Parts: sequence; C-alpha cells; structure tokens
Amino acid sequence: MKSVKEQIEVIKRGSVDLISEEELSAKISRSLKSGLPLNIKFGADPTAPDLHFGHMVILRKLRDFQDLGHTVTFIIGDFTARIGDPTGVNITRRQLTKEEIAQNAQTYKKQIFKVLDEKRTDLVYNSQWLEPIKLEDVIKLAARYTVARMLERDDFSNRYKSGTPISVHEFLYPLIQGYDSVVLKADVELGGNDQKFNLLVGRELQRDYGQEPQVIMTMPILEGTDGVRKMSKSYGNYIAFEDSPADIFGKIMSIPDELITKYMLLLTPAAEKDLARYDAEMKSGALNPRDLKRELGKTMAGFFHGSGQGDKAAEEFDRIFREKQLPDSIPELSLKARYGEGESLITILADAGLVASKSEGRRLMEQGGIKIGDEKINDKDMKIIVDNLKNNPIIVKVGKRKFIKITS
Repeated sequence: MKSVKEQIEVIKRGSVDLISEEELSAKISRSLKSGLPLNIKFGADPTAPDLHFGHMVILRKLRDFQDLGHTVTFIIGDFTARIGDPTGVNITRRQLTKEEIAQNAQTYKKQIFKVLDEKRTDLVYNSQWLEPIKLEDVIKLAARYTVARMLERDDFSNRYKSGTPISVHEFLYPLIQGYDSVVLKADVELGGNDQKFNLLVGRELQRDYGQEPQVIMTMPILEGTDGVRKMSKSYGNYIAFEDSPADIFGKIMSIPDELITKYMLLLTPAAEKDLARYDAEMKSGALNPRDLKRELGKTMAGFFHGSGQGDKAAEEFDRIFREKQLPDSIPELSLKARYGEGESLITILADAGLVASKSEGRRLMEQGGIKIGDEKINDKDMKIIVDNLKNNPIIVKVGKRKFIKITS
C-alpha cells in the first residue's frame, strides 16, 4: 500500500473540502499499521433511473480509495428517497413511491460497477436500518439538532427568508443521512460540495453517539454540456453511463472549451501537471481544444463501452459532421407494422425514444432540430403516411446525432 503522504496526494486530487486532512492522515496511518481498510461511505438516492457523468465525479474518487486498499460502502437510499433531499432546489421535492425507487435502484446496481470495484464495495439499502426505527427513536434523533442549526443550510435559509414553504419532514433528511454514518461507523464520507451541510451533520451525530467522527470530503459539481448549469437529466445537459459511444463522444465534443481540463481532472486519471500544460497551450494557441476534446471523447466512450469503441465513435462523428454522411447503422421503423396507415412525426419520434416526450419533440422542432434529409421540419402536426412512402423510405435526423429510417 502507498504511504500516508502518497495516499493523501491521490485522495485530495480534484477535491473541494477535506475536513480534516490531519484526521484523515491519522486514520490512514492506523489502517496501514492494522492492515484494516477504511470504511468509505457514499449514499445515493435512486430518484432517477440513469447515472450520468455528474455522478461519476464521486464514483471516480471512491475508486481512488478502493485502489488504495480501502472499502466503499455504497448506500442506495431507498428510504431517504421517500423523504427527498431538497439540495439545490427551492421547493419541496416530490416524494417517490416504493415501486419507482425499487426500479431505479436496480439500474443503479447495474451501473455503479462500471466504475467501482465490486470486490471492494459493500452495497446496502438504508431501509434495512431505517424502516424498523420507532417514532420514539425519531424524536430522540430530532432532539439532537436545533431549528437554528438547520437554517444554517443555505437552501433552507433562502427559502425561509423568501417565504417559500419548508416541510418539517425535510429537516429530518440531514439527520437521517447522518444517522446512516452512525450505523455504518463510517471513517470517511464523500459527497458533492452541495452536500457539505449534511456530511457535517453526520460528523456531529457520530460524536454524540460516542464514535470517532468521520472525515468528510466534497467534490466539485460538474457543469453539463451547456457549460452553465450543473449536469442534470432535467436540464437535458447530461452524458449518461448508458449513452451509446457515438452519443458520449458527440456530447463531449459539444462542451465549452473552458471545461475540457475540468472534465479531464474529474473524470480521468490525467496528471494535474499535464492539465496545467494543456490549459497553457490552449491559451497560447499551440493546442487546438478540438483535438483535446477528441481524445477525451475517445477515452470516455472506450471506458464505458470497451477498447476500440472510442475510435469508432470518432470515425462516425467525422463521417456525420465533417463529411456530412450518415452513420453506418441507423435504426429502422416499419410504419405500417407499428401504426397502420400513418402517424404524426412527433409521436413516432417520442415512441422511438429519440425525444424524451412529445413536448420536447415540439420544442426541438421549433429550434430547427428535426430534419428529413436536409430540410428542417417546422410542421408540428406533420403526419407520415404509408402510401406516401411507397418504396422510398425517409431518414429523419433528430438533434445532432440521432437518426431513424422510416419505411412503409
């Protein structure tokens, strides 16, 4: 195993907060002497089915801990998801049903091991210890924190000052997340830097329960492909683990130049000295940002889909965008087999999964993002008729990278 100093150097790379480095050094030193790995905690509420590169920032750091010989306890927050952590929003989040949570949790289990080492990961559900809790225990837990302390959390404070409602159950979320740390006796807990308040609550609760407080570590929030807002499926600016190689590559090619080295820092093991050099060379004009994005796109497509897929994605990107050709493989849809004599184009695209919904399809059409051949389509009610196709299928382009061939 690496020395304490070497481990700290790896762990701190790309981080925002480390509270505290001295405590972490002491924990690692004990670990080296005893041969017992540290227990690194991270929890994720399965509020949506797909993981994206924003989640990968934390997962990569967890993998760093694993590669240093430590164990990750990954909590699927099937109980806390029913409460809803309001972090980053100014309204109470919708509470999910057990069925929705269970379905999302299954996809999490499949996707996290694309990054984490399964042999060094303990996968647990916090309903295991939270569902049996009695009301008396909840009241005792709530008595350990004051309303004034809760209002130190920025989103609660802002909502309180603006008169925006805060439900009492939302105050329980940080306490329950912190109680997870008590149950698991976590040595370190990771989270995004918007989670700092909740992680600190865990430290204090462990102290109250007579445990050594966990070290907390926060990672930056990754901006999405728009370069403005945090990566989120609801903003449509995300790159999903389950995206095709072509989509991963194409989306990375679309990120603003100023985000390239941040993506490389948080998503790859690139050395910080190399990233500093890349920034300097891009600023001086010695390095074309497009070339760096190409390499990053190939790296990430290859990471999720296997060696060689990054190169294939780059070739397809060139064929579509530089040479104005079609991709090698385009999904086909038989209109008559699926719809009979005809159906609206928007419905076809929504059913085929090329747009998230009919309303999104209409918005994309307004922006000129739907084409048949080279012609932009602006008729929201346009209907595709079997008789009009005859032996001439049409190819519809949706956005920059999606295509479908509609046959009779």
